[in-house]
Amino acid sequence: MTTLPLPATSAAAAPTGTVGSKPGDTLAVWPATTTEQPHGRLLVGGVPLAEIAESHGTPVYVLDEAEVRERCRTYRTAFPDAEIHYAAKAFLCRALAHWIEEEGLGLDVCSAGELELAVTSGFPPERILLHGNAKSPQDLETALRLRVGRIVIDTPAEIARIAAAVGSGGPQKVMVRVTPGISAGGHRKIRTGSEDQKFGLSIRDGHAQHAITRILDQPQLELTGLHCHLGSQITDVKPYLVAVRRLVGLMARIRDSRGVTLPELDLGGGHGIAYRPGEPALDITTLARKVRAELAESCAAAGLPVPRLIIEPGRAVIGPAGVAVYRILAVKRTPGRTFVAVDGGMSDNPRPALYGVRYAPRIIGRRSPAQAERVTVVGRHCEAGDVLAEDVPLPADTHPGDLLAVPTTGAYHLAMASSYNLVGRPPVVAVLDGRARLLVRRETLEDLKARDVGL
Repeated sequence: MTTLPLPATSAAAAPTGTVGSKPGDTLAVWPATTTEQPHGRLLVGGVPLAEIAESHGTPVYVLDEAEVRERCRTYRTAFPDAEIHYAAKAFLCRALAHWIEEEGLGLDVCSAGELELAVTSGFPPERILLHGNAKSPQDLETALRLRVGRIVIDTPAEIARIAAAVGSGGPQKVMVRVTPGISAGGHRKIRTGSEDQKFGLSIRDGHAQHAITRILDQPQLELTGLHCHLGSQITDVKPYLVAVRRLVGLMARIRDSRGVTLPELDLGGGHGIAYRPGEPALDITTLARKVRAELAESCAAAGLPVPRLIIEPGRAVIGPAGVAVYRILAVKRTPGRTFVAVDGGMSDNPRPALYGVRYAPRIIGRRSPAQAERVTVVGRHCEAGDVLAEDVPLPADTHPGDLLAVPTTGAYHLAMASSYNLVGRPPVVAVLDGRARLLVRRETLEDLKARDVGL
């Protein structure tokens, strides 16, 4: 089953993230515009990656605009009657907010910073949802001042805080994030639909129902629906269908107890993608078909009208559109294994250290006649856990100065980046139709020194 179709202009041979793709298909998880030329030249969006590395330095993150837009359109096609909100936590910059707005998607933000950046880029605030398990006073003040479309309530204390802040200027539309008691996701640290974690209000113990009752008694608040988010890197449709049944059941109980029919149901995101050839990915078309069928069936059984569906993909939109390019600094051979060290690492990609994720890097800019050997790609930082890719094949003649490219790096890389060891964060360069342009400049030592005002 496939996740996303190719853009019409693509030269790639298969859709990005094809489930069951052959491990030998080395471009299976690259942006669909990726092409390979003689002598190892690799182009994304018609631009050679080696040229980007030379002009912008390394590490550098390359973002394929066509891939982002095509994935937005795939969601719009698969869920024609739903609201699609891009989850900004995966990655956000001004240009990306502009692309998302042009493609007709909304935004899901988690902070005043994400919210301000989006709105000051021209994004309509009424198409924004604010999330967060512990929203700061600044988060709520900014959301109310900018008049966001909805605030998702995650804890009972927020109810009175938001109602008081709204005052006579309301009502403010809100949703309630409920915990449906479903464990799903690629790693225990990114499973958010089960009972024992910090997000949401439990259906099982009655906290969700109690919060809903309190919200309905607040004239400053307008409860538009229920929200849940099951986790991340989910590749199976079944958890979403179970969530639909449980949330519709709660909607029916609200109608029976309070006479209120909620018009919206938000299933969050967490749609899994393939990071290496042959890995599974969530089929968006199948997800849409089965979720719509389950929603219609569950609502019919409960005697409820079908609510408006909201979906919040993040990784599945931006992840496969990103490529990270590093320069190799050192190759160290030990009796146990070979280490290939690059000029980035956990400061621009903490995911391997956090979740143990795996990638499929490759040498670019030259074609090697050497046989492949299994190596461990490591970063430059003073941590033994600074490993970017473990036990991956690279040419045996890999040497300092080579360029190493890592696909599927658009999500949760720069969004979680740091300046550890006072190494500045990399720039972001967009590619489209043979042209490259800088979106986010490199963080320099001057930037870092300017923040240090202690002397």
